[in-house]
Amino acid sequence: MATEKDLITCHVLDTTAGRPAGNITVRLQGPEIKGQANSAAHSYTAVTDADGRIKLWQPSPGEATSLADTLKGVQGKSQWRLTFDTEAYFGEGKTFFPEAVVVFRVDEGQHYHVPLLLSPFTFTTYRGS
Repeated sequence: MATEKDLITCHVLDTTAGRPAGNITVRLQGPEIKGQANSAAHSYTAVTDADGRIKLWQPSPGEATSLADTLKGVQGKSQWRLTFDTEAYFGEGKTFFPEAVVVFRVDEGQHYHVPLLLSPFTFTTYRGS
């Protein structure tokens, strides 16, 4: 039985603890205009599960369109932004990065999995599968 998931998913791993980072609030925004922060037309939120994963996004308050429907309406390339609330995960003042922001390009119809490897003083990401 296949698990339902959106075309944009993410996964957070706490490299200090050596385990998935559960219970991190993540915001997905897009499509946005390149070079213009806060220009996204749509916003979604989710919280990482116990395995550190987000498979499905919920529309943010005031957002009426599902992510699947939004992506169906985007033609060609688009730019999206993931914002991870890392300070809430590590504790106030216990991380150099209160938020980890990843901006990435999406090609129409493709699935994107964006893993985040996280510690209090560094983070890295890549395009997963």
